[in-house]
Order: sequence, then structure tokens, then C-alpha cells
Amino acid sequence: MQERLQKILAHAGIASRRHAEEIIQSGRVTVNGHLVMELGSKADPDEDVIKVDGKKIRPPQRHVYIVLNKPKNVMSTSSDPEGRPTVLDYVKGKIKERVYPIGRLDFGSEGLIILTNDGEFTKFMTKAGIIPKVYEVKVAGEPAERDLDRLRRGAYVDNERLAPSTIARLKGGENPWLEVTLHQGKNQQIRRMFQTIGHPVEKLRRVRIGSLEDQKLPPGAWRFLTQEEVNQFRREFRK
Repeated sequence: MQERLQKILAHAGIASRRHAEEIIQSGRVTVNGHLVMELGSKADPDEDVIKVDGKKIRPPQRHVYIVLNKPKNVMSTSSDPEGRPTVLDYVKGKIKERVYPIGRLDFGSEGLIILTNDGEFTKFMTKAGIIPKVYEVKVAGEPAERDLDRLRRGAYVDNERLAPSTIARLKGGENPWLEVTLHQGKNQQIRRMFQTIGHPVEKLRRVRIGSLEDQKLPPGAWRFLTQEEVNQFRREFRK
């Protein structure tokens, strides 16, 4: 997308916008090898070769934030040595930025996962206890309430004490659906929790990350987060 040259120089950290205007007027800027001295001239920082004093400028990478509804049997990693599909396959060739997934969602699970290239955003999103995540879980057999209470308090699993969680019943039956809210992200945590009480997980999908949910997003589909959604995560982090 074309932008005014002085804006491009300012965003690249070359100078303030006012000083960038002086740099342009003094004949120090070229675009694709052509000298540009007129204020208001435009260029595309992603496509055009822009140089100041003969040195190519490299504008900072635009931060992007994507929510993807990960299908089942897809890796939530940037690559996979076994050649299995990954979450990045869904955005490859569709965005210019190089993104990576925040956190994990295991191979057999589905649901919302965020992709970004913002390291600071990733850091606070993965800090334990800050951003709760909500899952819908189908388990084999009807768990007793005392067993669910044990998980709610924070059970020992594989000699590790897990943080307390919130568990509510969504749908009864021989293989009921439960809603589980976690405040930490241990590897296959929910599957390990319910395996411990003798009710293995049959289906698992993440339906909410903090305040973010999107019931209209089908498996395999993705969209950019709005600025307000990103700001909301930052507000949650500050609480």
C-alpha cells in the first residue's frame, strides 16, 4: 500500500516526519533508483526500494494478530518434522508477515488459537494466570461430582500439582460435555486431568481465549483481530 515518503521514513526510524521532509527536499532520497524531492510523493514500503543517502531503509515489520479456528489433527507449531499440517499452512501465501502461534493446542484438539509476530504481545499472553482459556470437553462416562471437585481444586497429575480450574456441566448423558476454564497451559493438561479420574477425553475444543470468542468462525478459517480486541487483551493483562 502506498504511503507518503515522509511517513515511511519516520516509521523506519530515520527521522521525525518534519525532518524527513527536509531530507526529501535536500535530494537524499531515491525510490527504485529515481531521485525524489517533491513533498507528497508516495511509495510502497513493501514493494519499492527506498534509499536514503544510498542506503536501503527497512521499515519495521507491521504487527499482525490473527485468530484461527484450528481443525482437529493439525499441529499448533510453525513446522513439523513428520510433515503433518500446521496452523501456519492456513495463512501461508495470504499474508506477507511471518507469524507464529501463541501457546499450544494439541494435535487432536480443535478451536481458537492466536497467531502473531508481536513478541511483547506473546509474552504477556502466555504468562500463567493472566489470560483464562475456556474449553468444551466431551468425556467418556459420567464423572462423579467429587472427582470434578478434585480437579477444580487443582489435582496432582504425574506428580505435578496443577492450578485450580473451573468446571461446569454443559450437557448430560453417558458421555457428557463439560466446560473447563484453565489459567495455566501445561502440555495436554485437560486430557491428563480427566485421564487421572478415569474419564478420558473424547473431544476437546477451545472456544474462548480471555474475552475473545467467535462462534461463526468455521474450522480452518481465520481472521485478523480488531484493534479493540487487541486492546482488550492488554487491558486484561493490566488487571
